[in-house]
Amino acid sequence: MSALILPPSLHGDILSTAGIFKADLQKLYGDGVLMCSVCAGAFLLAEAGLLDGRTATTHWDLANQFESSYPDVELNVERMLVDDGDLITAGGVMAWIDLGLKLVDRFLGPAIMLKTAKFLLVDPGEREQRFYSVFSPSLSHGDSAVLKVQQWLQSGFAEAVTVKEMTEFSGLSGRTFIRRFQQATGFSPSEYLQHLRIGKARELMELTSQSVDQIAWQVGYQDPGAFRRIFHKVMGLTPRDYRARFAISSGA
Repeated sequence: MSALILPPSLHGDILSTAGIFKADLQKLYGDGVLMCSVCAGAFLLAEAGLLDGRTATTHWDLANQFESSYPDVELNVERMLVDDGDLITAGGVMAWIDLGLKLVDRFLGPAIMLKTAKFLLVDPGEREQRFYSVFSPSLSHGDSAVLKVQQWLQSGFAEAVTVKEMTEFSGLSGRTFIRRFQQATGFSPSEYLQHLRIGKARELMELTSQSVDQIAWQVGYQDPGAFRRIFHKVMGLTPRDYRARFAISSGA
């Protein structure tokens, strides 16, 4: 078996060149070549139609562009690597390390892969993009009622805001608001508020020496236990583990 790796694009509009390689990629795939991509390289596979109905990943910052361009692909940007048999996609630029170890494992076996990882001083355990991604809410969807609520939440996320209050502020009916909010942002109103709060909590854990309980209260959670559960659900790490890995303040 042979493999083709589509590299990331560090400049320019990847979509403007994606179609150039469409026929070649389809032929290689038809010939049994293992197709791989790193970061924006997934756009080339998607443009060739190879990812339709499949699960894939790319850099988290490209998620909105990718999803709007290729709605038939099930994108999962929380994962650093998606091994879907004859198609392997990797996340950000440095995810080539994860892809490289995966290919060594595939072609040479796990023993050689572990020796390679040890020699390169690389952790062979699977990582997740959500450890590194930043919550960047969509604000260009064109729904003024939803945008008004988003702007309101941005400044008042720490308050005890209910979905009913969001609905009233939007001026829409309950079902209409929830449907339009989900369509515009990709999240339910409650999920969106959670991500706003967790995003601020991450910043405080990275840059301050405040306790986890203090941070929980500051971002709007009266129950620190509930904050810890939600943080772990969103990030895949406990607040303590997140701080140990990412804190940059001397106090923390």
